[in-house]
Amino acid sequence: MASCSPQKERIPDYSPFDDDISFLSQYGEVIVLTDSETRARVAVMPSLQGRVMTSTSGAPDHLSYGWINRSLFQSGDTSVHMNAFGGEERIWLGPEGGQFSIFFAPDSAFTFENWHTPPLIDLEPFNVVEKGPTSARFDRTATLVNYSGTRFDLRIEREVKILSASESREQLHIQDTPDLNMVAYQTANKLFNVGGEQWRKSTGLLSIWLLGMFNPSPSLTMVIPYNSGPEDRLGPVVNADYFGQVPADRLKVSDSVIFFKGDGEWRSKIGLNPARAKNVMGSFDALSNTLTIVTFSLGAPDDVYVNSKWEIQKNPYNGDVINAYNDGPPAPGVAPMGPFYELESSSPARELNPGEHIEHVQTTYHFQGDDSALDQLSQQVLGVSLSEIRDAF
Repeated sequence: MASCSPQKERIPDYSPFDDDISFLSQYGEVIVLTDSETRARVAVMPSLQGRVMTSTSGAPDHLSYGWINRSLFQSGDTSVHMNAFGGEERIWLGPEGGQFSIFFAPDSAFTFENWHTPPLIDLEPFNVVEKGPTSARFDRTATLVNYSGTRFDLRIEREVKILSASESREQLHIQDTPDLNMVAYQTANKLFNVGGEQWRKSTGLLSIWLLGMFNPSPSLTMVIPYNSGPEDRLGPVVNADYFGQVPADRLKVSDSVIFFKGDGEWRSKIGLNPARAKNVMGSFDALSNTLTIVTFSLGAPDDVYVNSKWEIQKNPYNGDVINAYNDGPPAPGVAPMGPFYELESSSPARELNPGEHIEHVQTTYHFQGDDSALDQLSQQVLGVSLSEIRDAF
């Protein structure tokens, strides 16, 4: 039998899209959205909150871009803390920590033993409202209670749609990309107050939190453009102490871009505050020659964002807009959750009267193919060349 190429040996977790669909179909309905102009496809599971599990650009290898935790599906085991099934984009709600947390019961200590992801955004299905060849809509009504005892009667509405190549170029403001295979999908997520009381800052607010799990690689670098300027006006460029300071060989900050290693070998997380965050982030995998771009809707300048730190907070509304996470062993000798890497965005938190809602829109693009075409795209959208990304670490 012929040996695999070095590239394939170094990315063993990558699998063809059709293999992932066949696997996922054993555990629930999989809605596959298709772009009729190309071979691009997107897989969505209603049983996991309308989660985008994976996608493919239709390149010759039909590479599946989403990370899927096959062992968790196969085990049938579930955790009271969190179930990392994977998926390119899932919807969560914030805040995670603090006096207004929805992940900790009232008066409990902020420890892992007491941390519980609400089943609504972890294990419970969403209703399929409508589905077609290019889009699917979901909803779910529920009640949550935060750490301070505030009750939220809410409804989530979520739409996932695949974008055509022309729609993608228009949204990214780029020219034709004939030398690239691509897939893009957009999700529109709404959070409604369906109760009888206004949601108030003084008793806690909620935000929409979108998280994407992707396959790590030894040569993968996350790329996050940011707003330059003095710290006394804009605050620190990056919040890098979520799990202790990130080593210098894993996090580099240039004049306008943050580079963060996504190899799944070192557990670390970073964040950008509203003054620093732009509405775009991405990653580049030099092994599969895949450029990923994520764009999202930014709030108004006077909006606030929930703080998810595990403590009683002095300011519960100075949270980050963008987060990026690299998985790895949480302690020596302990297996990682994945491994995977994550790109995340959050909506503002607002005081909603009964019947009002907030909306957060996010679009994910994957491009694979010609190096020069990818380089031009990276410079135009992320503000950095592929050589700069490759040389970052």
